[in-house]
Amino acid sequence: MNFFKSKPKTPYELARNLKESIQKLDGPDRKKATEDISKILVAIKTMLYGDSENDPVPETVAQLAQEVYTNNLLQLLVDNIGRFEFEAKKDVAQIFNNLLRRHIGSRSPTVEYLCTRDQILFTLIQGYENQEIALNCGMILRECLRHEVLTKIVFNSNQVYKFFDYVEMNTFDIASDAFATFKEILSRHKALVADFLERNYDVFFDKYNQLLQSTNYVTKRQSLKLLGEILLDRTNFTIMTRYIANADNLKLMMNLLKDRSRNIQFEAFHVFKVFVANPNKNKPVLDILAKNQDKLISFLSTFHNDRNEDEQFNDEKAFLLKQIQDL
Repeated sequence: MNFFKSKPKTPYELARNLKESIQKLDGPDRKKATEDISKILVAIKTMLYGDSENDPVPETVAQLAQEVYTNNLLQLLVDNIGRFEFEAKKDVAQIFNNLLRRHIGSRSPTVEYLCTRDQILFTLIQGYENQEIALNCGMILRECLRHEVLTKIVFNSNQVYKFFDYVEMNTFDIASDAFATFKEILSRHKALVADFLERNYDVFFDKYNQLLQSTNYVTKRQSLKLLGEILLDRTNFTIMTRYIANADNLKLMMNLLKDRSRNIQFEAFHVFKVFVANPNKNKPVLDILAKNQDKLISFLSTFHNDRNEDEQFNDEKAFLLKQIQDL
């Protein structure tokens, strides 16, 4: 019987062994390399998070983080995650996210490191194209996007446009995860988002309006709901003003009000109301509302009348009816 536990490996040894094992994935003994990677990742995760008997040791964690940066392990991990075992893929996400949350005073060393290695972010985004790793990459990516400097890299690279394809993917889980990341990009850092949308208004909303006409119910509904949130955010006042001055956008919302899905009708209502409530409607928008005045009054009078208990909705609907009647 062995009474002696093997001595735990140092951060230097773990980082070096992980790098060597990843490099052996292309060699003759790929199976052993894959197994070794899984074991090393468990050891690294334990060092970062602690276990049932021990808390993580800050000095050891700091040494490990430095070894990760020195050996370029974050790039190696995201480049090769698709070749790891199932549990190892999850461990990569947990290790990456733990390092992202590390602070030294007001500094975030891993965030600073990623700012000089933007390819890591782009590789994570591209992970949505591989269903074996899409959800793992999405988990890491959303943690990255909590940091404004990293979101700015995504905006400046125009990588955000890839999400218009990812949210339409046939695999429900991946499309939903991609939309959660897309929403994170467009919601968290409000001033940054407003600046991006103002500078890229035409290209962005041309693509966004296509999402609102998607044949995928979930994509259509989520996109409509997010649009309402974007337009009603005070930081996006300039964008909202421009969007509701476009007669084609109004026509799109009026069509969505008649969608077969009641949920989509309801989300469309919340965007449509912004057009009607605007005190400075331009002539093209006014003309459409005036031309359809009788139809709109008739339609809205019975629109979702079963929402008796939704006081806010009923107040808004009454307000819109009055606005349309007074045209």
